[in-house]
Amino acid sequence: MAGFFEKLAAGLTKTRDKFVKGIDNVFNGYTSIDDDFYEELEEVLIMGDIGVNATSTIMDRLREHVREQHITDPEKCRALLLQDIWQQMKIDEHAYDFEDKKTIIFVIGVNGVGKTTSVGKLAAIFKNKGKKVIIAAADTYRAAATEQLVEWADRAGAPIITGREGADPASVIYDATSAFKARDCDILIVDTAGRLHNKKNLMEELAKMNRIIDKELPGICRENFIVLDGTTGQNAIMQAREFGDVADLTGIILTKLDGTAKGGIAVAIVSELNIPVKYVGVGEGIDDLERFSPAEFVDALFLDSVEKK
Repeated sequence: MAGFFEKLAAGLTKTRDKFVKGIDNVFNGYTSIDDDFYEELEEVLIMGDIGVNATSTIMDRLREHVREQHITDPEKCRALLLQDIWQQMKIDEHAYDFEDKKTIIFVIGVNGVGKTTSVGKLAAIFKNKGKKVIIAAADTYRAAATEQLVEWADRAGAPIITGREGADPASVIYDATSAFKARDCDILIVDTAGRLHNKKNLMEELAKMNRIIDKELPGICRENFIVLDGTTGQNAIMQAREFGDVADLTGIILTKLDGTAKGGIAVAIVSELNIPVKYVGVGEGIDDLERFSPAEFVDALFLDSVEKK
């Protein structure tokens, strides 16, 4: 069975074919480093869904490193480029501290991005670490969402708290926090409604659920993860901005990286939003979600070894 890195590398094949080949063409097409070289490289990065802001930062660092190291051969600055892309995506060393605390995770995102399946996969990750996990099905507006989540909870081996269709999501949260305390659980994962057509209602809904948590589980660690579909490119950034208006987002779950030609969006997301990608999904299986490693991502994208500082 292929390991996660192999799955990630295979999933990024289309991105490599489109994006990395373009970069290689720039490096191979110039014999010296000049303004034209930088301009063409910048264009390839932007067209590869890296995004304008991330590209600007990466190019500024590349120019600085080239000057400092007196590099004149374009091919020799390829490793520098990979290193600068990796640096753009570095994750804080405390990003996963929540995994070892009593924590409530709200999973947010529009319908269709893999939100419900990500809840189940997250539960499996934590269960495999020996954590006592409970799931709350707070997307009560779609019966199908609850049915799907029940199935994923069963696959993950995690208990789930549900409510009747159309019920107040806050009532599900109340029942879930009660169960969390009674069973001495470690992590509560909440699947929320994927609706943005009325921001005010969604904001009020999340605020109401958080008030219950403040009362029932004061001081508990909080994480708000947004699930983004890697195949949607720049639309994913727009979705994150919209949800960021109604929730304090602390991390990103990037799904469907397998088979997309827009894998560069992972770099743009971090740069544009200043929110870390914490987990990535590369398939439909229960074990196809893992912590995000910027180093592995860059290596899988370029299938190249680069010295990382």
